[in-house]
Amino acid sequence: MGELRELSADEDALWRALGRVSHLLPRVLDEEMSRATGLSMTEYAVLLMLAEAPERRLRMSELASAVALSGSRVTRVVDAMVRLGLLEKEKAPGDGRGAVAVLTEAGLARQRGAAGPHLAIARRRVDGIDPADLAAALRVLTALAERAAR
Repeated sequence: MGELRELSADEDALWRALGRVSHLLPRVLDEEMSRATGLSMTEYAVLLMLAEAPERRLRMSELASAVALSGSRVTRVVDAMVRLGLLEKEKAPGDGRGAVAVLTEAGLARQRGAAGPHLAIARRRVDGIDPADLAAALRVLTALAERAAR
């Protein structure tokens, strides 16, 4: 594996801050979103990805990748949303094993209704951050996400 190098003070501080935000932020955002819309952040992300998809449909594997969930987790979320009438689940054309999640009109209405509160939550979190810091954070987080996806 090679010799391990210690993290620099800045790398260590970044790593610790990333760990803190990765544990704290999802919980806080989920609570705020649930209170404001009755949807979890994951449910909203599923609705949004499907609302933006061609014909408002995605293969389950594509949806899982788009919202960074495991296959089994996205299946549980989609199945729960099917029971609520927000989604439908169909067999993938030409593939007896695959499935496609389809956004219903009720699901689209729910996504559109939650978009405003979602924007307000996001706005509260990014207001006051220097634009130069936003650009740097985007570069860092994108690089970390790409490395995690490998």
